[in-house]
Amino acid sequence: MTETSTGGGLLHRISGRLPYLPPSLRLVAEAVLKSPEQAQAMTITELALAAGVGESTVSRFVKELGIDGYKSMMLGLAEATFISKAASGAQSTNSEVVYEGVNRGDSTEDIAGKVERSSIQSLRRTANRQDIKSIERAVDIIDASNTVIFCCMGSSSIAAEEAVMRFTRAGKKCMLYRDTTIQVMLAAIIEPGDLLIGISDSGQSTPIIDAMHLAQKRGAATIAITGTEGSPLHEYADVLLYTATVPSGGELYGESVTSKWGQLLVIDILYAAYASRHYDATVEHLRQTYQGAIRQSRSSPPISPH
Repeated sequence: MTETSTGGGLLHRISGRLPYLPPSLRLVAEAVLKSPEQAQAMTITELALAAGVGESTVSRFVKELGIDGYKSMMLGLAEATFISKAASGAQSTNSEVVYEGVNRGDSTEDIAGKVERSSIQSLRRTANRQDIKSIERAVDIIDASNTVIFCCMGSSSIAAEEAVMRFTRAGKKCMLYRDTTIQVMLAAIIEPGDLLIGISDSGQSTPIIDAMHLAQKRGAATIAITGTEGSPLHEYADVLLYTATVPSGGELYGESVTSKWGQLLVIDILYAAYASRHYDATVEHLRQTYQGAIRQSRSSPPISPH
């Protein structure tokens, strides 16, 4: 899983790095951001001419982004423009968006296909954004931590709750409160040796940023799971794990549902890597939690209504 094409995230990355680029590389970035749809169809020679630089400067720009070649950057731009057009098209066709990509009058068959494709694409784009060294470092931190505390908002709680269930069953002490005020309170008293994992698609959620900042000041480790590069959340994360960037359904519909598949994939990867590292101990913890809690709840007689 190498980060070669990051879709919508590529434009976020270029925008985020723009102020810090050398003048010549900034010219290339500005040419791409000015018209991504045109840029993604250009040869390296054409992009160099559009930016007023040499081809070697374009190559340095690609390397600066951490992408493994000009072709991969073009694929990333093509995906980014596709996502942008899909989002704007859906909003212009129907301002009252009920689900991303779904329009008024779609047949049930069309809807099923759209939801399936969107979910699969989210998983694929998230997989393509994973950096193995970052995953291994995150697992190292989880392994070394005394307690893992999760902070999240809204539907990101789905991934956080899945993580708590999986890691708790593997024997790792975890904590999650849905109330963001309590999340920030926990961060304010977190101890060195503990870990705070913040989950935010946008990386802009104020309570999550505040919690991560406080945890870092307290000497705790921090991991961010996010879909956006260059966000304020990055400043307070020891390790960054990226999910797919998925077009928003607009203010009325709110945050994307399919983006949650990416979050769940990252959680699954972390859990599987951790469990593999502690295979025998995890098997024993799974057995204990099943016998002590899960089997009991499944075999208990229902409560009498009287």
